[in-house]
Parts: sequence; C-alpha cells; structure tokens
Amino acid sequence: MLRAYRALVAFAALGLGLAHSAPAEAQGYPTKPIRTIVAIAPGSVTDVIMRAAANELTSRLGQTLVIENNGGASGILAGQQCAGAAPDGYTICTLYHSITSYNPYLFNKLPYDAEKSFEPIARLFFLIEGLAVSNASGVSSVAELKAAVAAKPAAFNFGTLGRGSGPELFLQWLNNQWGSQIAAVAFRGGGPVAQAIAAGDIQIGKMGVGNFSALAEAGKLKLIAVASPTRVASLPTVPTMAEAGLGDFKFDGWWGLGAPRGTPQAAIGRLNAEFVKLFSEPKFQEFLAKQTVRPSPTSPQAFASFMREDRKTAEALIKIAKTVPEDFKAPEPGKK
Repeated sequence: MLRAYRALVAFAALGLGLAHSAPAEAQGYPTKPIRTIVAIAPGSVTDVIMRAAANELTSRLGQTLVIENNGGASGILAGQQCAGAAPDGYTICTLYHSITSYNPYLFNKLPYDAEKSFEPIARLFFLIEGLAVSNASGVSSVAELKAAVAAKPAAFNFGTLGRGSGPELFLQWLNNQWGSQIAAVAFRGGGPVAQAIAAGDIQIGKMGVGNFSALAEAGKLKLIAVASPTRVASLPTVPTMAEAGLGDFKFDGWWGLGAPRGTPQAAIGRLNAEFVKLFSEPKFQEFLAKQTVRPSPTSPQAFASFMREDRKTAEALIKIAKTVPEDFKAPEPGKK
C-alpha cells in the first residue's frame, strides 16, 4: 500500500510538473532573435510596415525581429523558404493573397502547399491600391489611358509582381475588358514598380497607394484611380476604381503573418497577441493610415477561415481572367 501511495504521489507530482511546463514555455518564448521573411522587395509598403512593427515589438518580445526580404516570383520563393524552415517559432513570414489564394490556381507543381504548409498567426491589413501612370504617357485619367492604349497598343507596359500576382491578374482582366495587349513587366515589389513608372521605364502600375504617394506629390507620376469603396482622404481628387469605370474588378489585396506548419502553439499565441495589440493601437494605426493601408488584425483561427474563403474568390476571379495554370519553374540563380 505504501509503495502504491508513493507511486501515486510521484505520478501526481509529474502531472503537476507537466501542467506547469506549457505555460512556462509560453512565458519563456522567445529566447533568441526571430527571422522574419518578408515576401516583397525592400522599400515597398509592406516592407516599411514590417520594419516599423519589428522596431516596436523588439522591446515587447525582448528579442529582435530580423527582416529578411525575399521578393518576386509571386511570393512563391518566400513561401517555399517559409514552408521549409524549422518549425521552432524562430522563423515567421508574411503571407499574402498571391501565396495562399491565387498561386494554387495559377501554378502546377508549387514548392509548398497553400493550405498545409503554414500555421496562420494573424491577418494584419488590407492594401488600398492605386492605378498610376507615368508623366511621359501623356494621360491624366482612366478614360484617357484607354484611348491612348487603343491608339498605340504597343506603347504601354504594366508593372507587376510576376505571373499570378494581383497586378498581373488586373492586367489580364484589363486587356480582356479593353481588347488591348498591354505587356507585363515583372518586378520584385511595389517600390521598384513606382520608381520605374517615375523614370518612364514603364507606363502603368497598380500597387499599394503608399508606393506611389510621395512620387505623386512630387509630380513624378500620376495617380488616376484608387481601389477603395470611397475616395482616400489624403487623395480627395483621385477617383475610385468604380468612379473611373473599373469597378468590376473585385480584388482585395491583404497581408498577414504565418509560420512553418508544426510551429508550437505557444509561439503562435504569443506572436498573435503582440501583433494584434500593436496593429490595434491608435498611434500605430495612424502610421498605417499614412502608408494607405487598412489595419484588420485577427486571431489565427479567423485568419485561417479568411484564407479559405479568399481562395474561393481567387478561383472565381482567375476563371473570369481566363488564365490557364502552368508549371512553376524556379528562376535562374540571381534572377527573380
């Protein structure tokens, strides 16, 4: 009896130890810097936002969030990098519409599984996108752009983030609507697209407004429409896409945060709590407004549900664009 009693006490003590170990693990995380893969080029709106968030969260987490940019290829390379990382809580990554919603319907042989390769952490924000044109294009409105494209079909190029990206789908839709043949030119981020438009290297682009705002204010390019239900307060003279006659293109660009599948839930929970708190704070939301994005932080579960629904929207839009899937081919070393 005594031996059985001692065994029962030992078992109970072990159970208490296990019960306390999970919270202790959560409280102790993180204990080293967290690699943060950002699926866009440096200087783009999302990169600016993530670097600002990393600065704010370093003191709160007690560890540095180290930004690692991996732009281009419609987010596929960043998705592959994230999916293949150790699921230990020390690699997190930005997820966005191309990686989890559009790529599965646009590419065969993706190097990751859009549904199974990632642990959702939180949706963070929606992009407010703008349609911009170069000064050299000689146009100041969507109507003028349509007329100019009709008159000189080979004179216009459109900056995208690669096949399957939101900008490229918009271009395919626009070409279908206008019967035009505007050519796509792929870049690694919205910042490079904006610079190329300002330089006159390309004529058109549709990216987050924050990529264009400073250049538009400086008179180096023109914003001719914004993808928003209402006009943007900081750009009161720029019409919405619907006002400009482009309201049938239904697309909401969004960005969130994920981790490799199998990442401990203690880490997911801590990261979600800190990111949601930050993106809900009025001061940080003021900063986000200046980047022309709409904060929309969620729980991991709500983010997972949102991505499932967004994939359905993507499938429908791709059918409208009449885009045929093709095999993904990794770019040559040094090229994206």
